[in-house]
Amino acid sequence: MVMMIALSAFAITAYLSLRLASVAASLRLLDHPNARSLHQQPVPRTGGLAVLAGISVGLLLMMLATAGAAIQTLGFILAGLAPLTLVALLDDRSGVPARWRILVHLSGAVSLMAAGFVPTRIDLPGLALPLSAGLAIPLTILFTVWMINLYNFMDGMDGFAGGMAVIGFATLAWLGRSDLGFATSCLMVAAASAGFLVHNFPPAKIFLGDAGSTTLGFLAAACSLWGSQARLFPFWTALLIFSPFIIDATVTLLRRLWRGEKVWEAHRSHYYQRLVLLGWGHRRTVLAEYALMLACAGSALLAIRLPPTGQMALAGGWIAIYGLLAMAVGWLERRPVTVSAP
Repeated sequence: MVMMIALSAFAITAYLSLRLASVAASLRLLDHPNARSLHQQPVPRTGGLAVLAGISVGLLLMMLATAGAAIQTLGFILAGLAPLTLVALLDDRSGVPARWRILVHLSGAVSLMAAGFVPTRIDLPGLALPLSAGLAIPLTILFTVWMINLYNFMDGMDGFAGGMAVIGFATLAWLGRSDLGFATSCLMVAAASAGFLVHNFPPAKIFLGDAGSTTLGFLAAACSLWGSQARLFPFWTALLIFSPFIIDATVTLLRRLWRGEKVWEAHRSHYYQRLVLLGWGHRRTVLAEYALMLACAGSALLAIRLPPTGQMALAGGWIAIYGLLAMAVGWLERRPVTVSAP
């Protein structure tokens, strides 16, 4: 049944992505290139609708096949997801003021807290620290809202957000395989993302749009909190899995704040954008990012088998790796450009 749910989500998303990418599609919302874009031609940004359709069919099949705690949990997640996707779709069509978007993001965080995803402790490499409700609630809200927004920020290159979703949710499914409801939910999201990725891999025929990126960001937050709260894996391993997005978005935001830039304005200063602008192109950059994602996923699978000292060494190693990668991008930008003689 699990494989049937995953295959259904994949097939429906792949089919609808193809139809929505067609010039004959009845719904045509185009992402027109501008000074801050990495693409050159208008591309449909309705892929999120295909992903939502695939996930929705998967959820329906789950509800028909199972019952109990997983269905109740999914109900709370859907209660937060529905207004998020509706407002994001409206934003794709005509724009929605930031204050309303943030309000809906906060309501999504409330739905996860209602599902019981407020942690009583925070798991770090090698140790677990207890959390009071007064600290756990704002941290849950901050994490959820940031994951929603960072996924939106990082959805700016062909194949990038879809690839992170496939690798990230598949890894969560494996880590949480002892809980059938959790594992099926994560695998379903991974399968739907793979169906979209078929048509989003460089050169992309269709984009996620805000409806898709906010959906995946919210579900990444939900499944990370769900799995850690159920003690399926330490919370920090979920952060490690999605760290290619978390680190890039967070460091870029902090750099822009330090420079006094208007952080709410669109830009092209994420590390992946800088690599594309350096001449790497979408395909080479996204393949390098896939390698990074797979390394993070493999490290997360390894981490749960390590003793506390090994976990701390692994986390320290990744901090060093990300520091070296950031310096490498800066070094590439500072290299003198050589022009060949005619």
